[in-house]
Amino acid sequence: MRTVAVVLGAGSGLRFGAAIPKQLLPLAGRALLEHSVAAFERAPGVDEILIVMAPGHTEQVRGLLADRGYGKVTGVIEGGATRPESTRRAIAALGPGEADVLFHDAARPLLDQPTIAGCLRALRDHRAVGVAVPASDTIVVVQDGIMTSMPHRESLRRCQTPQGFRLSVIRRAHELALADPGYADLTATDDCGVVLRYLPDVPVAVVPGSERNIKITYPHDLSVAEVLITSEEASPVTPGGC
Repeated sequence: MRTVAVVLGAGSGLRFGAAIPKQLLPLAGRALLEHSVAAFERAPGVDEILIVMAPGHTEQVRGLLADRGYGKVTGVIEGGATRPESTRRAIAALGPGEADVLFHDAARPLLDQPTIAGCLRALRDHRAVGVAVPASDTIVVVQDGIMTSMPHRESLRRCQTPQGFRLSVIRRAHELALADPGYADLTATDDCGVVLRYLPDVPVAVVPGSERNIKITYPHDLSVAEVLITSEEASPVTPGGC
């Protein structure tokens, strides 16, 4: 069964405030989007890469990735106005056959190989997986400016991407979401949330993430990512290391 990585880069990036989609901004000599593509290109368990890009920029991205020689990229398509709509367009582009699919935010350019490998291993035994890291801070529930509860930190995780699924599972979850009249009122920001709500009998396994796998939301996040990449490249290789 084929494994496809879907890089979701259709967001407008309004909070970033750039004149172009933040996915195309430079980071360490590459477009931000390209870092995620390169990670999946190197991953031995990934067969194909599909890019979902902001409208009006698909040809630019298609040309950029072709020039860089990413052989696993099989398509660059336009995304929708929302994250769920972009996911549904990717699902439609992948066709009716079965596959393992990893959905990854283009705004997380520091994805590493252990995280990808962990997702692929988990998909051998599970039909839905999500990447998460422990919550290091105390989390409180606030209503009208007042703390109402304080969940136990040990049970809390911060979600990252990739999120992986059998294609038939994530397709069915989105079909049920679209059939729900109340779905439009929900604030579903990722695909694990859609599966949890509409396919509650499908367990979502948790794969350990990385604190390095940050999301680029504001300009200072880009600066942090640049420092992380630079420091990693400058780190000496220890004897016997790889």
